[in-house]
Amino acid sequence: MSDASTRAAELLKEHRKSIDRLDAVLVYTLAERFKHTQAVGELKAQHTLPPSDPLRESQQVERLQRMALDAELDPEFAKKFLNFIIGEVIQHHKKHQE
Repeated sequence: MSDASTRAAELLKEHRKSIDRLDAVLVYTLAERFKHTQAVGELKAQHTLPPSDPLRESQQVERLQRMALDAELDPEFAKKFLNFIIGEVIQHHKKHQE
C-alpha cells in the first residue's frame, strides 16, 4: 500500500470508530427516550387521555427542525426521523390503552 492509501485506511478506521461510538449513543438515548414515552403512555391510559397529541407533535417537529438547522443537519431528515419515532410512540400508547 502507498503512504496515501495507508493514511486513508487509518482515517477510515478512525471515522468508523467514531461512528460506532455515536451509534451506541443513539441506541442508549433512544432507549432512555422510550422509557419516558412508555411512562407517558401509561399515564395517558390511566387518565383516559388520547394516545396522540397533534399539537405537541407538530411543535416537536418544528423544534427538531430548528435544532437540525443549527446542527447543520437536513431538517427534512430530522422531520422524517421524529415522525418515525412519534409513530412508534403512538403505537405503544395505544397498546397501553387496550
